Amino acid sequence: MRGEKADHQEREEPVARTFAAALLAWYHENGRELPWRQTRDPYAIWLSEIILQQTQVKQGWNYWERFMQRWPKVEDLAAATEDEVLREWQGLGYYSRARNLHYAARQIVDLGHFPDTLEEIRQLKGVGDYTAAAIGSIAFGLPAAVVDGNVYRVLARHFGIDTPINTTEGKKLFQSLAQSLLPVDKSLASHLSPLTSEYNQAIMDFGAIQCTPQSPRCNVCPLMESCIAFREGRVGALPVKQKTLKVKERHLIYIYVRCKGETAIHRRGPGDIWQGLWEPLCLEINEETFDVRDRLCASGILLPLTSHLSPLKQNVRHVLTHRILYADFYLLEVGEKPELPSDYVWIKESELDDYAKPRLIETLLCYC
Repeated sequence: MRGEKADHQEREEPVARTFAAALLAWYHENGRELPWRQTRDPYAIWLSEIILQQTQVKQGWNYWERFMQRWPKVEDLAAATEDEVLREWQGLGYYSRARNLHYAARQIVDLGHFPDTLEEIRQLKGVGDYTAAAIGSIAFGLPAAVVDGNVYRVLARHFGIDTPINTTEGKKLFQSLAQSLLPVDKSLASHLSPLTSEYNQAIMDFGAIQCTPQSPRCNVCPLMESCIAFREGRVGALPVKQKTLKVKERHLIYIYVRCKGETAIHRRGPGDIWQGLWEPLCLEINEETFDVRDRLCASGILLPLTSHLSPLKQNVRHVLTHRILYADFYLLEVGEKPELPSDYVWIKESELDDYAKPRLIETLLCYC
């Protein structure tokens, strides 16, 4: 006698096959032509996935090409310094990705080959379940379903799922569903299948192009008839995301110190934003009214009598994931170098481009 589990799986298989077939047919007509899809080189694929973790394709494309040109092999990237990697990454944000990328390159070199199992790929610094599945399926044909923002959206709408995607329950539910929909070529003796790679890329592209967050193209969607959200008028309500922590506001004062063609900068330490990046003299304030000279004095920084302090730009707003920064920019021109905290170094102004800096600091430099 057949068990309930077997009957349930038999009922689910036609749904999975129809869903996958529709996505693959759509992908063959509409899929994006991206350079990292023209190779099975795991290094190139891994690099693209790390860059695109928090970055749109149109922005990340140029960075990927620059990295591949400068460091065409993982051994080349591993031999670079962290400063060189951060400098090449400048402008992409989420700089922990660059530090993890560099660390993982050295892990791979130490291993002697690029890891080719999901367990080994997950051991790389900065690689989670999604990235491991993407690399494993695309580079090696491993049967692992990807679940990113695009996939959450497509599955939540098509199957009418209102479980919040950022809860433990939601993550387990969507991961299980995604894996159950993964097509497998049963004609192959091996469990590895090129269909896995193609399907994963198809569903990600479908979410990025067809089933978009705003104004999805429902009326020309190949899944329109089977989409529960479309049938019930809930497309705009799905997927559901549980409210997270309130965004914190911070107010920073940046002072660009200029002395005889030199300027002072320091590297930000761990445990805060922009770890490892360089910035000019920085003070953080909590009060609404303040005097910059008084704050410098309170911080133990005494200005020479001949110094000239002038405002460059006030209240510049800079948005991060969980923080909104408001920054005031000042230029301090001095005839002799003031005594600064020990972690500040003096460099020639002409050498500033050699140091990786946050985008906010790039804005400051435009006013100097």
